[in-house]
Amino acid sequence: MLIFPAIDIIDGKPVRLFKGDFATAEQVAEDALQTALSFVQAGAEWIHMVDLDGSLQKKRVNAETFIQVANETPLKVELGGGIRTMEDIAYYAEHGISRVILGSVALKKPELVKEAVKEYGALIAVGIDAKNGYVATEGWTEGSDMYYIDLARQMEAIGVRTIIYTDISKDGTLSGPNTEQLKALNEAVSCDITASGGVAVLNDIITLRDAGLYGAICGKSIYKGTLHLKEAIEVCR
Repeated sequence: MLIFPAIDIIDGKPVRLFKGDFATAEQVAEDALQTALSFVQAGAEWIHMVDLDGSLQKKRVNAETFIQVANETPLKVELGGGIRTMEDIAYYAEHGISRVILGSVALKKPELVKEAVKEYGALIAVGIDAKNGYVATEGWTEGSDMYYIDLARQMEAIGVRTIIYTDISKDGTLSGPNTEQLKALNEAVSCDITASGGVAVLNDIITLRDAGLYGAICGKSIYKGTLHLKEAIEVCR
């Protein structure tokens, strides 16, 4: 299983949120590049980055930060937030981003996801974020009546190979991942499933690994010191 240390960006600075609430934004580091380099030292191969400003404004906002990390570290950058058009995808693909995450558009414009997968293949991932199992969009500010597994099956049918699943009620809480929903999703589709939200301690990583997941995203747990990145990476090798 791959470990994805996370950096969420507002105004160019690394922050973390509690349950996706922008009012709870807490700066967790001074500089994204230096933080990313610390992840390299711990043995990380990938980094998960989110343009939180982009999520709300529905456009690229902090692109230079992500491109800097992609170009000035050996990390593969997985990026979401504000990516709404083929132009956005092309821009990031041309500037060294290794995986682009489509979130709100997966629900609202599935035809764009289909076009993106046809054009870019494995570069495209879909982020499914849910409250009580139902998909939320637009930086988690809008709900829907779409069940998360139903959306995942739609994405699988159009060729998506990688899905990042976030239980919003767990995100930033350090209360443990929603293992039940993640296992159900992993069994429902053939896509690679990455867990996001709630990871707190090494035992959470072991549980997700043993459930056969593709990856786990770790953010607040690293910054708060409840999880040591190097240990998490080592138990997944």
